[in-house]
Amino acid sequence: MNEKALFSTLPSRAEELFGWKWAQIGPYYAELAERPLSPGTMPEWMTDWTRISALVGEALEKLHVATTRDTSDKELEHRYHAFMEELLPPMEAAEQRLRERLLDSGFETVDLRAPLKGLRADAELYREENVPLLVEEQKLDSEYSRIIGSQTVLWEGEERTLQQMQPLYQETDRKTRESAWRLVAERQLSDRETIGHLWGRFLDLRLRISKNAGFSSYRDYRWRALHRFDYSPRDCQIFRDAIESEVVPAASALYEARRKKLALKSLRPWDLQVDPENRPPLRPYSDHEALETGVQSVFEALDPSLGKAFSRMRDGGSLDLESRKGKAPGGYCTFFPAEGKPFIFMNGVGVHDDVQTLLHESGHAFHFMETARWPWALQWNVGVEFAEVASMAMELLALPFLSSNRGGFYRPEDAERAMTEHLESVITLWPYIAVVDAFQHWAYDHPSAARSPEACDAEWENLWRRFMPGIDTEGLEDVVKTGWQRKLHIHQIPFYYIEYAMAQLASVRIWMNALDDRQAALTAYRRSLALGGTVNLPELYAAAGAGFSFDRPALREAVSRVMKTLRELGAV
Repeated sequence: MNEKALFSTLPSRAEELFGWKWAQIGPYYAELAERPLSPGTMPEWMTDWTRISALVGEALEKLHVATTRDTSDKELEHRYHAFMEELLPPMEAAEQRLRERLLDSGFETVDLRAPLKGLRADAELYREENVPLLVEEQKLDSEYSRIIGSQTVLWEGEERTLQQMQPLYQETDRKTRESAWRLVAERQLSDRETIGHLWGRFLDLRLRISKNAGFSSYRDYRWRALHRFDYSPRDCQIFRDAIESEVVPAASALYEARRKKLALKSLRPWDLQVDPENRPPLRPYSDHEALETGVQSVFEALDPSLGKAFSRMRDGGSLDLESRKGKAPGGYCTFFPAEGKPFIFMNGVGVHDDVQTLLHESGHAFHFMETARWPWALQWNVGVEFAEVASMAMELLALPFLSSNRGGFYRPEDAERAMTEHLESVITLWPYIAVVDAFQHWAYDHPSAARSPEACDAEWENLWRRFMPGIDTEGLEDVVKTGWQRKLHIHQIPFYYIEYAMAQLASVRIWMNALDDRQAALTAYRRSLALGGTVNLPELYAAAGAGFSFDRPALREAVSRVMKTLRELGAV
């Protein structure tokens, strides 16, 4: 059978592959591995490679998404793990052979130069013995999600997920806030030993993976795997130091202003989300349909083409927004390339942060849709450092349209409150990111010490005291020091967090551009998304009008502009 006849038998839907074995998928890879190559045949070969890898990848991703939508379904989890075990080892070996064929061919176009650099790194990192270990890592990932997803509390006779407790932190009655906060903290601490043990398994597995690949440090291995070609661990330290000097004082000023407005002796963790003037909390929507409709209006006001794209997502079943028991925590956006559809997962509970989360994840979705216009999968791969610009900038670009006068959720005065909330979070998020990033560098620089949950507790607490002053945690030491257990990135996506700090800085720059010329800033933003992964990070940042620098002067300028706006809004 020639290649045209063979690839004509490829299913069009990933779901059709759920019951397949490697014996059914292998022939497609075998044909690609043996097909004669020439400059004239390379484009079709690349297209066929994209088709098979995207289809299998989508099948795996759809099963993974299903496990996050219901972490309690053991049969579903077993099906996902069995599919991984069946397909990933031979598929990774087959993918490696195709990587080597492409690299050996010398085939290159202008829009493949950056992707080929990443492909070369992937080819150099591949080790057959690591494939089952990577499968095992995904199983530990599922185990962590199951632990967190099963955490519920009983509040006033009703079982609630921890996400469903979030609105209580905004109640004007301080005793209610404290009771809710302490109840959640107690439930989280009950899994302290279990998560500590799981962390040790994660750590040992990752050290084996990096050693097999020829690295003495997991951080060095991970740096290469994440295609971090444009900055170093030292640059991360410089950035953290800049956050400490330029952002921490600003965050402390915001905390102090909040303490004074609330007329409190000290600011406690349960005082961070209530309105500082003790106004009733913002409740932007009543159910997921209202959330979707409101965000739809925001996008239509911002850019009609984005409004149409979001409408297609709604009609196509691409949203799972409500919190419920058994659902994994957090939020994410993924993309099903064969189907050409993004999928957004989050845990909405009726608060303003849900609006920002949906705007954030929609930024990712729009990015996926723009990137998928490129013909080959290699061109879709965008570093998370810029992927998070797509999402975080969208949150800021949408701020002016939260008012019902412009199509959004709120009366003008409440839209101003929402803007204040978000700009405050821009400042207070940077120090927290520094804590998470510094902890991960410490853990993989000192793996012997990091095997001990007690040592992890001590390091996290030290970093917390350094970067998060202004919050009184006296008597809450156990809750503070175990914060590393509750940050899913540390467990499931190692070294993925500094990107948020980088992207936040770029997003503030885009927002600053929009204050001067909204349409020009939006045009540059969308143009940069459309580049996909065809250029490197500095070029992507430049195209967005952001600039790829993360030193004190750059951070100082951004912080100054945000704080100036917050002063105008009366927050400081």
